[in-house]
Amino acid sequence: MKNVLFVCSQNRLRSPTAEQVFSSRRDIEVASAGTNHDADNPLTHDLVSWADIIFVMEKAHRA
Repeated sequence: MKNVLFVCSQNRLRSPTAEQVFSSRRDIEVASAGTNHDADNPLTHDLVSWADIIFVMEKAHRA
């Protein structure tokens, strides 16, 4: 099973929506996070380490 992380800025719309859309799949575990310091669920080193695949919503998030 792969761990998939979706990342946006605030973790309020885009990445949580992607997490919800893919949450019913049985072949992956999903989570979402935001890059901003005030994100609802901030991106951490632990989340990055947990993820096998990380999808970002903008090129800036990849940095």
